[in-house]
This record gives sequence, C-alpha cells and structure tokens, in this order.
Amino acid sequence: QVQLVESGGGLVQAGGTLTLSCAASGTIFSINAMGWYRQAPGKQRELVALITEGENTNFADSVKGRFTISRDNAKNTVALQMNSLEPEDAATYYCHADVRIASGGPFFRYWGQGTQVTVSS
Repeated sequence: QVQLVESGGGLVQAGGTLTLSCAASGTIFSINAMGWYRQAPGKQRELVALITEGENTNFADSVKGRFTISRDNAKNTVALQMNSLEPEDAATYYCHADVRIASGGPFFRYWGQGTQVTVSS
C-alpha cells in the first residue's frame, strides 16, 4: 500500500509565505502526477497545482504567479510553496500522487490526510 504524509500547514498572515511538503512511501514503482487539492468549508475540493514526472505543471487560475510546485523523484516528495497568501487560500490542503505499484500495472491515485492552512488578515 502507499501512504502520503503532508507537513507544513499552519497559520500565516495575509501576504506571507508557507510551504507544504508531502512524502510518499510504500510500494512504489513509479509516480506520474503529484500535486495538491484544497477544500474550504462549504466548497468543493479544487485542484491547486500539479506536477508530472516530466515536470510539467498546472495551477489553478487563482494561484498562478503566487504558488510554485516542485518534486524530488528520488525522495518521492512534492512541495508547494505558497507566496502572497490571501484569506481565500485558507483551506485543508490534500496531497495526491498517481502511483504505479508494479511494472506495467495501472496507476492509482492516493491521497494524504490533509493539512490545514489558515490565513489571517
């Protein structure tokens, strides 16, 4: 099985910076996309950012120019650096990874437990 563990959530003032990290462990043959979703109370979960194994990236329009995403394939980790944070960024952030656990097998999406980001103004 595969486990994703997030870290780095917390409290930050509007305009501040916070970096989230996620580490995947377990039976991992390869990982395609890794990234982050977020969900605020009363709202649908939305994709924030993702990065492929080839390091192509995709960002939500609301975070473009403020957030960056990176990955370390040797460590099976992904990080989200969030700059110029706004109150609207407050949410629970969930790491995901599309993992192949055997050669030639399918990819499955695994999720972390979530880490909370609170932005005060």
